[in-house]
Amino acid sequence: MIKGILIINNHGKPRLSKFFEHFTEDNQQQIIREVFQLISKRSDRSCNFLEGGSLWGKDTKLIYRHYATLFFIFSVDSSESELGILDLIQVFVETLDKCFENVCELDLIFHVDKVHYILDEIVLGGMVLETNLPNIVGAIDAQNKIEKQENPLMTGIKDVLQTIKR
Repeated sequence: MIKGILIINNHGKPRLSKFFEHFTEDNQQQIIREVFQLISKRSDRSCNFLEGGSLWGKDTKLIYRHYATLFFIFSVDSSESELGILDLIQVFVETLDKCFENVCELDLIFHVDKVHYILDEIVLGGMVLETNLPNIVGAIDAQNKIEKQENPLMTGIKDVLQTIKR
C-alpha cells in the first residue's frame, strides 16, 4: 500500500504532499524534512529506493525519481514492488506533462487542485487505480469538458484574456 506521495523541489519546499495514513501536521512537516534530507544527500547514480526513515515506521520504503528541479517520492510498505512504483511515478509525470504541456514547478504551484485531481485518477486511498496513460488523460479531458459546460462565463473570460495576451 502507498503510505504517502510527496513532490519536493531541490530546495526542500514541498509542492505536493498527500498522506494516506493519519499524521498530525507537525509530524507531516517532520516527515517532509526527514525525507528531503535522506534523498537530497544521495548522488544521481544511487539507487532510487531507500528505507523510509524513523517517522514512517518499519517496513516502509521510499521510492523516488528526480526530474529537473523536483523529487517525486512515494512512500510504500513492503508489499509494493519497487519497479512497479517507479513505473507509476513515470506514468504520473507523463500525465502531468500531457495535461500541462511541458509541466514545470509553477504548474504544480498554481494548479494544485488539478494536480490533486490527476493524482486521484491514478492513486486513491493508497491503492493504485489506473496506470494506463490514455485512460487517465481521457478522464481528465472529460472532467475539463464538464467544467467548461458548467461555467461558460469563465471560459469566455479566459478566452478574452488569452486573446489580449497575444
